Amino acid sequence: MSTSTAPRFSSVLETPAADPETARRHFAAKLSLETDPSDVFADMAKGVQGFVVVDVRSPERYAEGHVPGALNLPHRTLREDTTAGISKETVVITYCDGPGCNGSTKGALRFAALGFRVKEMIGGLEWWIKDGYEVEGNGR
Repeated sequence: MSTSTAPRFSSVLETPAADPETARRHFAAKLSLETDPSDVFADMAKGVQGFVVVDVRSPERYAEGHVPGALNLPHRTLREDTTAGISKETVVITYCDGPGCNGSTKGALRFAALGFRVKEMIGGLEWWIKDGYEVEGNGR
Protein backbone atom coordinates (compact mmCIF):
# COMPACT_ATOMS: atom_id res chain seq x y z
CA MET A 1 0.00 0.00 0.00
CA SER A 2 1.46 3.32 -1.09
CA THR A 3 1.19 6.37 1.16
CA SER A 4 2.61 8.88 -1.30
CA THR A 5 0.37 11.58 -2.63
CA ALA A 6 0.38 12.99 -6.12
CA PRO A 7 1.80 16.52 -6.45
CA ARG A 8 -0.87 19.17 -6.28
CA PHE A 9 -1.73 20.97 -9.48
CA SER A 10 -0.43 24.56 -9.65
CA SER A 11 -2.24 27.17 -11.70
CA VAL A 12 0.76 29.46 -11.16
CA LEU A 13 3.37 26.96 -12.30
CA GLU A 14 1.36 25.23 -15.03
CA THR A 15 3.05 27.55 -17.53
CA PRO A 16 6.74 27.79 -16.71
CA ALA A 17 8.14 31.22 -15.88
CA ALA A 18 10.29 32.86 -18.50
CA ASP A 19 14.03 32.91 -18.18
CA PRO A 20 15.40 36.13 -16.65
CA GLU A 21 16.53 37.68 -19.95
CA THR A 22 13.18 37.06 -21.63
CA ALA A 23 11.42 38.55 -18.60
CA ARG A 24 13.74 41.58 -18.62
CA ARG A 25 13.04 42.27 -22.30
CA HIS A 26 9.29 41.83 -21.82
CA PHE A 27 9.03 44.19 -18.85
CA ALA A 28 11.34 46.77 -20.41
CA ALA A 29 9.16 46.75 -23.53
CA LYS A 30 6.01 47.04 -21.41
CA LEU A 31 7.39 50.04 -19.50
CA SER A 32 8.44 51.69 -22.75
CA LEU A 33 4.74 51.85 -23.67
CA GLU A 34 3.10 52.77 -20.37
CA THR A 35 3.46 54.84 -17.25
CA ASP A 36 1.24 55.33 -14.21
CA PRO A 37 -0.33 58.32 -12.46
CA SER A 38 2.24 58.22 -9.65
CA ASP A 39 5.18 58.58 -12.04
CA VAL A 40 3.44 61.27 -14.10
CA PHE A 41 2.54 63.25 -10.97
CA ALA A 42 6.05 62.94 -9.52
CA ASP A 43 7.68 64.18 -12.74
CA MET A 44 5.18 67.02 -13.10
CA ALA A 45 5.81 68.06 -9.47
CA LYS A 46 9.58 68.11 -10.14
CA GLY A 47 9.11 70.12 -13.33
CA VAL A 48 10.58 67.40 -15.53
CA GLN A 49 10.49 68.40 -19.20
CA GLY A 50 10.30 66.16 -22.25
CA PHE A 51 6.73 64.91 -22.07
CA VAL A 52 3.22 66.24 -22.55
CA VAL A 53 0.04 64.80 -21.05
CA VAL A 54 -2.88 64.50 -23.48
CA ASP A 55 -6.47 63.85 -22.46
CA VAL A 56 -7.98 62.09 -25.47
CA ARG A 57 -11.59 62.33 -24.26
CA SER A 58 -14.29 64.66 -25.56
CA PRO A 59 -14.12 68.38 -24.77
CA GLU A 60 -17.16 67.94 -22.52
CA ARG A 61 -15.50 65.21 -20.43
CA TYR A 62 -12.25 67.23 -20.33
CA ALA A 63 -14.17 70.29 -19.03
CA GLU A 64 -15.67 68.19 -16.22
CA GLY A 65 -12.21 67.29 -14.91
CA HIS A 66 -8.72 66.54 -16.20
CA VAL A 67 -5.10 66.15 -15.16
CA PRO A 68 -3.74 69.66 -14.48
CA GLY A 69 -1.95 71.02 -17.53
CA ALA A 70 -3.18 68.26 -19.84
CA LEU A 71 -3.97 69.16 -23.43
CA ASN A 72 -7.33 68.07 -24.79
CA LEU A 73 -7.01 66.32 -28.13
CA PRO A 74 -9.81 63.78 -28.60
CA HIS A 75 -8.41 60.64 -30.20
CA ARG A 76 -10.74 60.85 -33.20
CA THR A 77 -9.34 64.30 -34.06
CA LEU A 78 -5.64 63.39 -34.05
CA ARG A 79 -4.07 64.37 -37.38
CA GLU A 80 -0.93 66.17 -38.55
CA ASP A 81 -2.67 69.55 -38.31
CA THR A 82 -4.17 69.01 -34.83
CA THR A 83 -0.88 67.76 -33.38
CA ALA A 84 1.38 70.29 -35.13
CA GLY A 85 1.97 72.17 -31.86
CA ILE A 86 3.64 69.15 -30.23
CA SER A 87 7.30 68.47 -30.93
CA LYS A 88 8.12 64.98 -32.21
CA GLU A 89 10.96 65.03 -29.65
CA THR A 90 8.39 65.17 -26.83
CA VAL A 91 7.00 61.95 -25.37
CA VAL A 92 3.20 62.02 -25.46
CA ILE A 93 1.36 60.54 -22.46
CA THR A 94 -2.24 59.65 -23.34
CA TYR A 95 -5.07 58.97 -20.93
CA CYS A 96 -8.85 58.63 -20.90
CA ASP A 97 -11.45 57.86 -18.20
CA GLY A 98 -9.94 54.69 -16.78
CA PRO A 99 -9.26 50.98 -17.24
CA GLY A 100 -12.62 50.43 -18.93
CA CYS A 101 -11.90 53.00 -21.64
CA ASN A 102 -9.71 52.27 -24.66
CA GLY A 103 -9.57 55.87 -25.86
CA SER A 104 -6.02 56.26 -24.59
CA THR A 105 -4.99 53.19 -26.59
CA LYS A 106 -6.65 54.57 -29.71
CA GLY A 107 -4.98 57.93 -29.11
CA ALA A 108 -1.59 56.32 -28.51
CA LEU A 109 -1.96 54.36 -31.76
CA ARG A 110 -2.77 57.52 -33.69
CA PHE A 111 0.11 59.46 -32.13
CA ALA A 112 2.51 56.62 -32.97
CA ALA A 113 1.22 56.50 -36.55
CA LEU A 114 1.94 60.25 -36.76
CA GLY A 115 5.55 59.65 -35.71
CA PHE A 116 5.37 60.48 -31.99
CA ARG A 117 6.92 58.53 -29.14
CA VAL A 118 4.01 57.72 -26.87
CA LYS A 119 3.06 56.04 -23.60
CA GLU A 120 -0.32 55.37 -22.05
CA MET A 121 -1.03 56.42 -18.47
CA ILE A 122 -2.53 53.21 -17.11
CA GLY A 123 -5.68 53.62 -15.08
CA GLY A 124 -6.47 56.95 -16.70
CA LEU A 125 -8.21 59.73 -14.81
CA GLU A 126 -9.88 57.18 -12.51
CA TRP A 127 -6.56 56.02 -11.06
CA TRP A 128 -5.22 59.61 -11.03
CA ILE A 129 -8.11 60.56 -8.75
CA LYS A 130 -7.88 57.32 -6.75
CA ASP A 131 -4.22 58.16 -6.03
CA GLY A 132 -5.41 61.45 -4.51
CA TYR A 133 -4.13 63.89 -7.15
CA GLU A 134 -5.92 67.12 -7.94
CA VAL A 135 -7.92 67.64 -11.11
CA GLU A 136 -8.80 70.81 -12.98
CA GLY A 137 -12.23 71.44 -14.41
CA ASN A 138 -15.70 72.62 -13.58
CA GLY A 139 -17.06 69.32 -12.31
CA ARG A 140 -14.51 68.56 -9.56
